[in-house]
Amino acid sequence: MVIAGLLISEVCLSWAQSSWDSTYRPDIYKAQLELFKAMPLGKKDVVFYGNSITFWGDWPELLKSKKLKNRGIPGDTSFGLLELLAATIRDNPDLVFIMIGINDLARGIPQEVIINNYKRIVALIREASPKTKICFQSMLPVNESFGKLKGHYRRANKIPVINDFLRGWTKEQGIGYVDLFSVMADENGRLKASYTWDGIHLTLEGYRKWVEVLKKEKLIW
Repeated sequence: MVIAGLLISEVCLSWAQSSWDSTYRPDIYKAQLELFKAMPLGKKDVVFYGNSITFWGDWPELLKSKKLKNRGIPGDTSFGLLELLAATIRDNPDLVFIMIGINDLARGIPQEVIINNYKRIVALIREASPKTKICFQSMLPVNESFGKLKGHYRRANKIPVINDFLRGWTKEQGIGYVDLFSVMADENGRLKASYTWDGIHLTLEGYRKWVEVLKKEKLIW
């Protein structure tokens, strides 16, 4: 089974892990995982997966649809998302949106590992829920001028590299990709100040811009 192999391979990673830990999960993770296990998805559902940036978006209200489900977990990484998907992705939801990676970078996880986890995420979904459409969303820019989350700012130069990979790879895979980085960045490549309150997380204006992009791309109906 691909899923079993994916989980086993996490334990058998060949990368040196002197400065990062694939087993880290935020304190809220276990409670959210159990909650999501008890809330099965429907075949018409559109599901948002990610970290706190996704979690704080009121997607049903922002997009005026009850079929939208929020499965974001604050503080989550790509490893946590793999575990969550392995435990809960079933019943072939119509579409899943994925944005993950900023917490990986903040925790020192190399970009090569993050990219490999993207590949594992797609393989897992395709096996467990083969009718589900997949759409990756680019990582957002950050704005270090807020001075609040320095660990998340310090590897900002990796974000465009990862986004460039996603843009080309998703096209090869025949899955969706949404470029949120370019529409949320200012002239200096930072997250626009009006879109954020700490340089990472979004204001209502930031979420409205996100929704505007999804509607423009005709990904939400």
